[in-house]
Parts: sequence; C-alpha cells; structure tokens
Amino acid sequence: QVQVVESGGGLVHTGDSLRLSCTLSGHTFTPVALTWFRQTPGKERQFLATVNWSGTTSYEDSVKDRFTISGDTDSATAFLRMDNLKPEDTAVYYCAVDRTSVTFYSPSDPREYDYWGQGTNVTVSS
Repeated sequence: QVQVVESGGGLVHTGDSLRLSCTLSGHTFTPVALTWFRQTPGKERQFLATVNWSGTTSYEDSVKDRFTISGDTDSATAFLRMDNLKPEDTAVYYCAVDRTSVTFYSPSDPREYDYWGQGTNVTVSS
C-alpha cells in the first residue's frame, strides 16, 4: 500500500525556520514529481513548490524567497525548508506525489497528483 508521510511541523515564532520532510513508501514506481501544498480552513489547497525527476524545481511566487524544496524522486523523499516564517504561513502542509509522466494538469494544480499525505501542522505565532 502506497503511503505518503509528512513530518517536521510544529509551533514556532515569527522569524523562525522549519524543515518539513516527505517520504513515500510501499510504492513500485518512481515518482515523476514531489510537491508541497498547504491549506487553511475554508481555502483551496495552495501550491508551494515542486521537484521533478530531473531535479528541476519551481515555486509559487509568494514563497520563493523564503522556502526551498530539495530531495529527489529516485529516493522518493522531499524536504521543504521554510525560513523567516510568518503568522500567515500557519496551515496544514501536504506532500503530493505525481506518479505518471502523462500530464493532465499543471504542476500547481492539486488534481495532477495521485497520492497525498495526511498533512503536518505548522503554526507560527506572532
């Protein structure tokens, strides 16, 4: 059974840093992309950053100066380093796995992804 597990969330203060981890297990395929999203109550899931099979990364504009994605699809592990955290970064952070190279949606669209983790909570206090 394929499982995606996120970890590393917690309660931090404004200006602090966190490093989230994402691990895929139980799979028999090599993902084509590993991607981080976040979500707050009542809002749609927001794309943050992705790393694909070639190591290419891309970011949502509002976080690209503070967040760094790393990892690789061969090891099916991804990390999200978040610096200078702000209260508006408070959310549940999700890791998503794109299994196939057949692309129906853009990498920033949640519908592109085949597997999701349960999420890890990040709370930034002011």
